[in-house]
Amino acid sequence: MRLSQASPAWRSVLRLSLVGTGLCALVVLVGAATRLMDAGLGCPDWPGCYGAPLVPDADHALAHSPHLPFEATKAWMEMGHRYLAAALVIMALLLAWRGLGLRRRHDGYPWRLTLGLLAALAVQGAFGAFTVTFKLWPQVVTLHLLGGLSVMAMFLWLHLRLRRLAAGEPVLQRPRRMTMLWRATLLALVLQLALGGWTSSNYAGIACQGFPSCNGRWVESLDWGEGFHLTQAVGPSYLYGQLHAEARSAIQVGHRLGAGALLACLLMLGWRYGRERAMRPWLALAVATGLGQAALGVANVLLWLPLWLALLHTAGAACLVVSLALAAWRWRWPSLAPATSGRHDRAWVRV
Repeated sequence: MRLSQASPAWRSVLRLSLVGTGLCALVVLVGAATRLMDAGLGCPDWPGCYGAPLVPDADHALAHSPHLPFEATKAWMEMGHRYLAAALVIMALLLAWRGLGLRRRHDGYPWRLTLGLLAALAVQGAFGAFTVTFKLWPQVVTLHLLGGLSVMAMFLWLHLRLRRLAAGEPVLQRPRRMTMLWRATLLALVLQLALGGWTSSNYAGIACQGFPSCNGRWVESLDWGEGFHLTQAVGPSYLYGQLHAEARSAIQVGHRLGAGALLACLLMLGWRYGRERAMRPWLALAVATGLGQAALGVANVLLWLPLWLALLHTAGAACLVVSLALAAWRWRWPSLAPATSGRHDRAWVRV
Protein backbone atom coordinates (compact mmCIF):
# COMPACT_ATOMS: atom_id res chain seq x y z
CA MET A 1 0.00 0.00 0.00
CA ARG A 2 1.28 3.45 -0.78
CA LEU A 3 2.12 5.59 2.21
CA SER A 4 -0.07 8.45 0.97
CA GLN A 5 -3.07 6.10 0.99
CA ALA A 6 -2.23 4.53 4.33
CA SER A 7 -1.82 7.63 6.48
CA PRO A 8 -3.79 10.89 6.79
CA ALA A 9 -0.53 12.49 7.93
CA TRP A 10 1.01 11.86 4.52
CA ARG A 11 -1.99 13.37 2.76
CA SER A 12 -1.76 16.45 4.99
CA VAL A 13 1.95 17.11 4.32
CA LEU A 14 1.42 16.61 0.60
CA ARG A 15 -1.45 19.10 0.58
CA LEU A 16 0.33 21.61 2.81
CA SER A 17 3.45 21.60 0.66
CA LEU A 18 1.44 22.03 -2.55
CA VAL A 19 -0.79 24.76 -1.15
CA GLY A 20 2.30 26.42 0.31
CA THR A 21 3.81 26.61 -3.17
CA GLY A 22 0.73 28.38 -4.50
CA LEU A 23 0.43 30.68 -1.48
CA CYS A 24 4.08 31.67 -1.79
CA ALA A 25 3.54 32.56 -5.45
CA LEU A 26 0.60 34.73 -4.35
CA VAL A 27 2.77 36.44 -1.72
CA VAL A 28 5.37 37.23 -4.40
CA LEU A 29 2.70 38.69 -6.69
CA VAL A 30 1.12 40.78 -3.94
CA GLY A 31 4.59 42.02 -3.01
CA ALA A 32 5.18 43.01 -6.62
CA ALA A 33 1.83 44.82 -6.75
CA THR A 34 2.71 46.63 -3.52
CA ARG A 35 6.00 47.78 -5.03
CA LEU A 36 4.48 48.75 -8.38
CA MET A 37 1.75 50.79 -6.67
CA ASP A 38 4.43 52.63 -4.66
CA ALA A 39 3.00 51.21 -1.44
CA GLY A 40 6.20 49.68 -0.09
CA LEU A 41 6.33 52.40 2.56
CA GLY A 42 2.58 52.50 3.09
CA CYS A 43 3.36 51.61 6.70
CA PRO A 44 6.51 53.32 8.01
CA ASP A 45 7.11 50.75 10.76
CA TRP A 46 7.20 46.96 11.17
CA PRO A 47 5.49 44.62 11.97
CA GLY A 48 2.61 46.95 12.79
CA CYS A 49 1.28 49.86 10.80
CA TYR A 50 1.70 53.23 12.52
CA GLY A 51 2.07 51.31 15.77
CA ALA A 52 -1.15 49.30 15.31
CA PRO A 53 -1.77 45.67 14.26
CA LEU A 54 -4.35 46.90 11.72
CA VAL A 55 -4.32 49.95 9.50
CA PRO A 56 -5.43 52.82 11.76
CA ASP A 57 -7.48 55.87 10.95
CA ALA A 58 -5.88 59.11 9.81
CA ASP A 59 -5.89 60.70 13.28
CA HIS A 60 -4.03 57.78 14.86
CA ALA A 61 -1.53 57.69 11.99
CA LEU A 62 -0.92 61.44 12.30
CA ALA A 63 -0.36 61.14 16.04
CA HIS A 64 2.12 58.29 15.52
CA SER A 65 4.08 59.80 12.61
CA PRO A 66 3.12 63.45 12.13
CA HIS A 67 5.89 64.02 9.56
CA LEU A 68 4.73 61.21 7.22
CA PRO A 69 1.76 61.27 4.82
CA PHE A 70 -0.93 58.64 5.40
CA GLU A 71 -2.66 56.84 2.51
CA ALA A 72 -5.04 54.14 3.66
CA THR A 73 -5.05 52.25 0.34
CA LYS A 74 -1.27 51.92 0.29
CA ALA A 75 -1.20 50.99 3.97
CA TRP A 76 -3.71 48.19 3.41
CA MET A 77 -1.70 46.94 0.43
CA GLU A 78 1.41 46.70 2.60
CA MET A 79 -0.39 45.07 5.53
CA GLY A 80 -2.19 42.62 3.23
CA HIS A 81 1.20 41.48 2.00
CA ARG A 82 2.36 40.97 5.59
CA TYR A 83 -0.77 39.02 6.55
CA LEU A 84 -0.28 36.65 3.61
CA ALA A 85 3.37 36.19 4.56
CA ALA A 86 2.33 35.38 8.13
CA ALA A 87 -0.13 32.79 6.81
CA LEU A 88 2.73 31.23 4.84
CA VAL A 89 4.83 30.95 8.00
CA ILE A 90 1.94 29.27 9.82
CA MET A 91 1.60 26.80 6.96
CA ALA A 92 5.30 25.96 7.12
CA LEU A 93 5.06 25.43 10.90
CA LEU A 94 2.10 23.08 10.39
CA LEU A 95 4.10 21.24 7.76
CA ALA A 96 6.99 20.81 10.20
CA TRP A 97 4.66 19.71 13.00
CA ARG A 98 2.97 17.07 10.82
CA GLY A 99 6.31 15.92 9.47
CA LEU A 100 7.88 15.51 12.91
CA GLY A 101 6.13 12.19 13.50
CA LEU A 102 6.59 10.98 9.95
CA ARG A 103 10.38 11.41 10.00
CA ARG A 104 10.60 9.03 12.96
CA ARG A 105 8.70 6.29 11.16
CA HIS A 106 9.98 6.61 7.59
CA ASP A 107 13.56 6.64 6.39
CA GLY A 108 14.33 9.30 3.84
CA TYR A 109 11.80 11.85 5.06
CA PRO A 110 13.05 15.29 3.87
CA TRP A 111 13.34 16.72 7.36
CA ARG A 112 16.40 18.85 6.61
CA LEU A 113 14.59 20.49 3.72
CA THR A 114 11.63 21.17 6.03
CA LEU A 115 13.90 22.86 8.56
CA GLY A 116 15.65 24.73 5.75
CA LEU A 117 12.28 26.04 4.63
CA LEU A 118 11.58 27.39 8.11
CA ALA A 119 15.01 29.02 8.21
CA ALA A 120 14.47 30.60 4.79
CA LEU A 121 11.14 32.03 5.95
CA ALA A 122 12.81 33.49 9.03
CA VAL A 123 15.37 35.21 6.79
CA GLN A 124 12.54 36.42 4.57
CA GLY A 125 10.82 37.95 7.57
CA ALA A 126 14.01 39.82 8.41
CA PHE A 127 14.27 41.09 4.83
CA GLY A 128 10.65 42.22 5.03
CA ALA A 129 11.45 44.27 8.10
CA PHE A 130 14.63 45.69 6.53
CA THR A 131 12.70 46.65 3.40
CA VAL A 132 10.67 49.08 5.51
CA THR A 133 13.29 50.22 8.00
CA PHE A 134 15.91 50.77 5.26
CA LYS A 135 13.31 52.63 3.17
CA LEU A 136 13.26 50.36 0.11
CA TRP A 137 17.04 50.06 -0.13
CA PRO A 138 17.45 48.32 -3.52
CA GLN A 139 19.86 45.69 -2.19
CA VAL A 140 17.35 44.50 0.38
CA VAL A 141 14.38 44.70 -2.00
CA THR A 142 16.24 42.58 -4.56
CA LEU A 143 17.24 39.98 -1.96
CA HIS A 144 13.66 39.96 -0.66
CA LEU A 145 12.36 39.09 -4.13
CA LEU A 146 14.99 36.38 -4.60
CA GLY A 147 14.13 35.00 -1.18
CA GLY A 148 10.44 34.82 -1.99
CA LEU A 149 11.04 32.90 -5.19
CA SER A 150 13.52 30.64 -3.39
CA VAL A 151 10.97 29.80 -0.71
CA MET A 152 8.44 28.98 -3.42
CA ALA A 153 10.96 26.65 -5.09
CA MET A 154 11.68 25.01 -1.72
CA PHE A 155 7.98 24.36 -1.11
CA LEU A 156 7.71 22.81 -4.57
CA TRP A 157 10.86 20.69 -4.16
CA LEU A 158 9.61 19.48 -0.78
CA HIS A 159 6.28 18.51 -2.33
CA LEU A 160 8.03 16.56 -5.08
CA ARG A 161 10.22 14.72 -2.60
CA LEU A 162 7.23 13.88 -0.42
CA ARG A 163 5.32 12.58 -3.43
CA ARG A 164 8.21 10.37 -4.41
CA LEU A 165 8.54 8.97 -0.90
CA ALA A 166 4.79 8.51 -0.51
CA ALA A 167 4.63 6.62 -3.79
CA GLY A 168 7.00 4.03 -2.38
CA GLU A 169 9.94 4.66 -4.70
CA PRO A 170 13.32 3.36 -3.44
CA VAL A 171 14.88 5.66 -0.87
CA LEU A 172 18.45 4.52 -1.59
CA GLN A 173 18.21 5.23 -5.30
CA ARG A 174 20.70 7.93 -6.24
CA PRO A 175 19.79 10.91 -8.42
CA ARG A 176 21.60 11.89 -11.58
CA ARG A 177 24.29 14.52 -11.24
CA MET A 178 23.51 18.01 -12.49
CA THR A 179 25.71 18.62 -15.53
CA MET A 180 27.57 21.85 -16.25
CA LEU A 181 24.84 22.92 -18.66
CA TRP A 182 22.18 22.44 -16.01
CA ARG A 183 24.23 24.39 -13.49
CA ALA A 184 24.88 27.19 -15.97
CA THR A 185 21.15 27.44 -16.71
CA LEU A 186 20.19 27.55 -13.04
CA LEU A 187 22.87 30.17 -12.39
CA ALA A 188 21.62 32.23 -15.34
CA LEU A 189 18.10 32.03 -13.92
CA VAL A 190 19.21 33.27 -10.49
CA LEU A 191 21.22 36.12 -12.01
CA GLN A 192 18.34 37.14 -14.26
CA LEU A 193 15.90 37.15 -11.34
CA ALA A 194 18.37 39.31 -9.41
CA LEU A 195 18.64 41.67 -12.40
CA GLY A 196 14.86 41.85 -12.55
CA GLY A 197 14.69 42.75 -8.86
CA TRP A 198 17.44 45.33 -9.30
CA THR A 199 15.61 46.83 -12.27
CA SER A 200 12.36 47.09 -10.34
CA SER A 201 13.85 48.35 -7.06
CA ASN A 202 15.73 51.11 -8.92
CA TYR A 203 12.66 52.05 -10.98
CA ALA A 204 14.45 51.30 -14.24
CA GLY A 205 11.59 49.41 -15.91
CA ILE A 206 10.99 52.15 -18.47
CA ALA A 207 14.44 53.74 -18.46
CA CYS A 208 14.80 52.77 -22.13
CA GLN A 209 12.41 53.73 -24.88
CA GLY A 210 12.29 51.29 -27.76
CA PHE A 211 13.65 47.81 -28.32
CA PRO A 212 16.27 46.44 -28.90
CA SER A 213 18.11 49.76 -28.70
CA CYS A 214 17.84 52.01 -25.65
CA ASN A 215 16.55 55.51 -26.36
CA GLY A 216 17.76 55.20 -29.93
CA ARG A 217 21.31 54.31 -28.88
CA TRP A 218 23.27 51.21 -27.92
CA VAL A 219 26.04 51.83 -25.39
CA GLU A 220 26.98 55.49 -25.70
CA SER A 221 24.79 56.81 -22.86
CA LEU A 222 24.95 53.99 -20.31
CA ASP A 223 26.49 54.50 -16.88
CA TRP A 224 27.32 50.94 -15.86
CA GLY A 225 29.41 51.92 -12.84
CA GLU A 226 26.64 53.91 -11.18
CA GLY A 227 23.87 51.57 -12.30
CA PHE A 228 25.49 48.57 -10.64
CA HIS A 229 27.05 50.39 -7.71
CA LEU A 230 26.05 47.94 -4.98
CA THR A 231 27.03 50.05 -1.98
CA GLN A 232 24.38 52.73 -2.14
CA ALA A 233 23.99 54.51 1.16
CA VAL A 234 21.40 53.48 3.71
CA GLY A 235 19.33 56.38 4.98
CA PRO A 236 17.48 58.19 2.18
CA SER A 237 14.16 56.92 0.92
CA TYR A 238 14.53 54.92 -2.29
CA LEU A 239 10.86 55.29 -3.19
CA TYR A 240 10.87 56.28 -6.90
CA GLY A 241 14.64 55.62 -7.02
CA GLN A 242 17.79 57.71 -6.55
CA LEU A 243 19.79 56.98 -9.73
CA HIS A 244 20.13 59.28 -12.73
CA ALA A 245 18.79 58.36 -16.16
CA GLU A 246 22.00 56.94 -17.65
CA ALA A 247 22.45 54.58 -14.68
CA ARG A 248 18.86 53.34 -14.92
CA SER A 249 19.31 52.78 -18.65
CA ALA A 250 22.36 50.64 -17.94
CA ILE A 251 20.32 48.53 -15.50
CA GLN A 252 17.59 48.05 -18.10
CA VAL A 253 20.10 47.00 -20.77
CA GLY A 254 21.79 44.65 -18.28
CA HIS A 255 18.42 43.01 -17.64
CA ARG A 256 17.95 42.54 -21.38
CA LEU A 257 21.38 40.96 -21.76
CA GLY A 258 20.62 38.63 -18.87
CA ALA A 259 17.40 37.57 -20.55
CA GLY A 260 19.32 36.75 -23.73
CA ALA A 261 21.84 34.64 -21.81
CA LEU A 262 19.08 32.75 -20.00
CA LEU A 263 17.19 32.08 -23.22
CA ALA A 264 20.38 30.76 -24.83
CA CYS A 265 20.90 28.39 -21.90
CA LEU A 266 17.30 27.19 -22.05
CA LEU A 267 17.48 26.54 -25.77
CA MET A 268 20.76 24.62 -25.39
CA LEU A 269 19.23 22.64 -22.55
CA GLY A 270 16.23 21.74 -24.71
CA TRP A 271 18.43 20.79 -27.65
CA ARG A 272 20.84 18.73 -25.55
CA TYR A 273 18.42 16.78 -23.38
CA GLY A 274 15.16 17.02 -25.30
CA ARG A 275 16.07 13.77 -27.04
CA GLU A 276 15.01 11.89 -23.92
CA ARG A 277 11.31 11.24 -24.23
CA ALA A 278 10.66 11.68 -20.52
CA MET A 279 12.43 15.05 -20.49
CA ARG A 280 10.92 16.47 -23.66
CA PRO A 281 7.63 17.92 -22.32
CA TRP A 282 9.27 19.48 -19.25
CA LEU A 283 12.04 21.11 -21.22
CA ALA A 284 9.54 22.31 -23.81
CA LEU A 285 7.53 23.90 -20.98
CA ALA A 286 10.63 25.64 -19.60
CA VAL A 287 11.67 26.95 -23.02
CA ALA A 288 8.14 28.13 -23.83
CA THR A 289 7.89 29.89 -20.48
CA GLY A 290 11.23 31.58 -21.05
CA LEU A 291 10.18 32.80 -24.50
CA GLY A 292 6.87 34.04 -23.13
CA GLN A 293 8.64 35.87 -20.33
CA ALA A 294 10.95 37.56 -22.81
CA ALA A 295 7.96 38.65 -24.90
CA LEU A 296 6.31 40.11 -21.78
CA GLY A 297 9.50 42.04 -21.02
CA VAL A 298 9.55 43.57 -24.50
CA ALA A 299 5.84 44.42 -24.25
CA ASN A 300 6.41 46.17 -20.92
CA VAL A 301 9.02 48.41 -22.54
CA LEU A 302 6.97 49.19 -25.63
CA LEU A 303 3.73 49.81 -23.67
CA TRP A 304 5.38 51.82 -20.88
CA LEU A 305 4.94 49.35 -18.05
CA PRO A 306 1.19 49.14 -17.41
CA LEU A 307 0.42 47.68 -13.99
CA TRP A 308 -1.36 44.56 -15.24
CA LEU A 309 1.45 43.73 -17.66
CA ALA A 310 4.15 44.32 -15.05
CA LEU A 311 2.32 41.95 -12.69
CA LEU A 312 2.06 39.41 -15.49
CA HIS A 313 5.81 39.71 -15.97
CA THR A 314 6.34 38.91 -12.27
CA ALA A 315 3.98 35.96 -12.59
CA GLY A 316 6.02 34.83 -15.59
CA ALA A 317 9.16 34.86 -13.46
CA ALA A 318 7.45 32.64 -10.90
CA CYS A 319 6.25 30.30 -13.66
CA LEU A 320 9.78 30.13 -15.06
CA VAL A 321 11.13 29.10 -11.65
CA VAL A 322 8.44 26.41 -11.33
CA SER A 323 8.89 25.06 -14.86
CA LEU A 324 12.67 24.84 -14.58
CA ALA A 325 12.40 23.25 -11.13
CA LEU A 326 10.07 20.59 -12.56
CA ALA A 327 12.45 19.96 -15.44
CA ALA A 328 15.39 19.71 -13.05
CA TRP A 329 13.45 17.28 -10.88
CA ARG A 330 12.67 15.11 -13.87
CA TRP A 331 16.34 15.14 -14.81
CA ARG A 332 17.43 14.16 -11.32
CA TRP A 333 14.87 11.37 -11.07
CA PRO A 334 14.18 10.02 -14.57
CA SER A 335 11.62 7.33 -15.29
CA LEU A 336 12.64 3.77 -14.50
CA ALA A 337 10.82 2.42 -17.52
CA PRO A 338 12.53 -0.43 -19.44
CA ALA A 339 13.32 1.97 -22.27
CA THR A 340 15.78 3.72 -19.98
CA SER A 341 19.04 1.95 -20.69
CA GLY A 342 22.56 2.29 -22.01
CA ARG A 343 24.30 5.55 -21.27
CA HIS A 344 21.36 6.85 -19.25
CA ASP A 345 21.73 3.98 -16.78
CA ARG A 346 25.40 4.81 -16.37
CA ALA A 347 24.46 8.38 -15.45
CA TRP A 348 23.31 7.28 -11.99
CA VAL A 349 25.91 8.46 -9.56
CA ARG A 350 26.09 9.33 -5.92
CA VAL A 351 25.79 13.06 -5.21
